Amino acid sequence: MTTLDTAQEARPGRTTNPLSVLATPWTVVVAVPLIISILDPERFEAIVGFAAGAFLSTLPYIAFAVLLIAWLKAAGAEASIGRAFEGRENRAIVLAALFGGLAPFCSCEVIPFIAGLLAVGAPLSAIMAFWLASPLIDPPTLLITAAALGWPYAIGKAVAAVGIGLAGGYAVKALTAGGLFKDVARGAIKRGCGCGPSPFDGRPVWRFWAEGQRIDNFSAELRANAAFLAQWLALAYVLEALLVTYVPASLMAGLVGGEGLGPIVISALVGMPAYLNSYVAPALLAGLTEQGMSPGAAMAFLVAGAVSSIPAMAAVWSLVRAPVFATYLALGVTGAIVSGIVFQMVV
Repeated sequence: MTTLDTAQEARPGRTTNPLSVLATPWTVVVAVPLIISILDPERFEAIVGFAAGAFLSTLPYIAFAVLLIAWLKAAGAEASIGRAFEGRENRAIVLAALFGGLAPFCSCEVIPFIAGLLAVGAPLSAIMAFWLASPLIDPPTLLITAAALGWPYAIGKAVAAVGIGLAGGYAVKALTAGGLFKDVARGAIKRGCGCGPSPFDGRPVWRFWAEGQRIDNFSAELRANAAFLAQWLALAYVLEALLVTYVPASLMAGLVGGEGLGPIVISALVGMPAYLNSYVAPALLAGLTEQGMSPGAAMAFLVAGAVSSIPAMAAVWSLVRAPVFATYLALGVTGAIVSGIVFQMVV
C-alpha cells in the first residue's frame, strides 16, 4: 500500500467549495498547455500529443487498478490484514511485510490501523515491517509503475517493499531484544480515531454484491479512485512531456547516470525530501531514464520517495517516540540505496 499519499488526504468526491477545484492537479494540466501555446507554440502540439498518448496508453492499467482497490475496500479486506499480526512474532513480521503491499488504506486510515495494532500489543517489529512496506506498493501503484516504466521496475519495487519490510522488521526485533525500544508510543494509544477501520473488527465479504451497503461502498470507491488517479496521472504525463522536451539529457546523465554507487545514493537522498506521490513519480522517472538516469538511481528514488511521504512519516511521528521514528527513516533510506544497488546489478 502507498497510503494514498498527501494529496488524497482530501479524498476525491468530497469537495464542498467549487473554487477548490483550482487547487487540484487539473489546474496545472490545463494551464501548462495554455502557457506553452503562448510562449512556445512550435512545441505545443508535440507536448500535448506526448502527454495525451502516454495517458491513453495507461488507461487499461488505471481501469483495472480502480476496480481492484474498490473491490478490496468494499469487501473489508482490512480485517484479514489486521489478524495477520496475531500469533508468533516471526510469522507476524513475514505476513506484515507481505500484506503491506495489499492493504487498501488511504493516508488517514493507516493511523488508526496502526494505533489499533499498538493498543492490542502487536509486536513493534511486525508493525515496522508493515509501516515500511505499505508506502512502497499497492495494486494501483504496481500497475501504474508497470505502465510507465515497465514490469521490471514494478516487480523490482514490489520485491523491494517486501524485502525492506522484512529487513526492517527483523532489525527492530533485534534492537528490541537489546533493550532499545522500551517506550514506544507517544502517550496512551486508543484502538482508533474514528476515521478508519479497527484492524480486528469484522470479516471480509469477498462477494460484496450481496449487501447493499457494500455495493454503495464499491461505487463510491470506484468513482473516488478513478477521479483521483486520472487527475494525478494527467499531471504526471504533462510534467514528463515538459521534462523530456526542455531538460537536456546531458544534465541528467551527469547527475544520476552511470553505473556507480554515487548516482544511487544521490537519488535516494534527493528522493526523500523531494517526495512525489506514487502515481506521479513513475511517469517522471520514465522521462528521467530517457534522459540518462540509471536504473538503480531510478529505483532508489522510487523507494526513498515513497518511504518519506508526508502521510507515512506523519503516521509514524504521531504515534511513536523519536527513536522509533529515526529508525524508520534510517531503515527507509538504507533500504532505498540497497534496492537501487541490487536493481542496477540485476537489470
